[in-house]
Amino acid sequence: MRPLIVTMGSAELSVSGVSTASEFSSAEREAGRLLFAQPWDFATAASSLESLPKMRGIEIAFAGRSNVGKSSLINALTGRNALARTSHTPGRTQELIFFSADPNLTLVDMPGYGYAAAPKDIVKAWTKLIHDYLSGRANLARVYVLIDARHGLKDADTAPLDALGKVAVSHQVVLTKADQVKPRELAERIGEIEAALRKRPAAFPHVLTTSSRTGDGMPELRAAIARLKAERGV
Repeated sequence: MRPLIVTMGSAELSVSGVSTASEFSSAEREAGRLLFAQPWDFATAASSLESLPKMRGIEIAFAGRSNVGKSSLINALTGRNALARTSHTPGRTQELIFFSADPNLTLVDMPGYGYAAAPKDIVKAWTKLIHDYLSGRANLARVYVLIDARHGLKDADTAPLDALGKVAVSHQVVLTKADQVKPRELAERIGEIEAALRKRPAAFPHVLTTSSRTGDGMPELRAAIARLKAERGV
């Protein structure tokens, strides 16, 4: 039986929590599967511009509020349970963390915003690092901004989204923890977010939904990254 599809604005949502607003071909899905079947591992960490690794291929970065489930998403995406460090203490990631497997693709885990278990001078330093990275990293293909599906966009998300727009970095919203929201409520949330994104020229217009716990949405996110990689010719 075909799963129930809930439509809200431009967003279609199955009961599994997977956004179908943007379809991916079977070839893109397979390319995504193969891309993340590789042995992803920690590459390096950068706390300053001087310590950033040499640019190669493209980079895909993940940003989001502290405790949004960023580390869990990276682990689910790569199939590595302990690749990105998860913590019950918000704000533990205080550097740009780089992961690699494919020679032409690097994943970047950015410090969570909205909370930080660190002194203000350190927070200020890595905030500057993030701004410099976003504005000066020529091979940064996209930033995925993770939003908790239970709460939607919050005031804390405004400044990071404004910063991405200011430096004209392509970015897309990915909802996390979608399995914890009822399908119709989730469809409404997607519609609200996509309406807000239409006011942001650098934002990708469609929202992806994921659940690190169930794995829903991971094939689509992998396919989206594989599509970006193909579009960049790497």
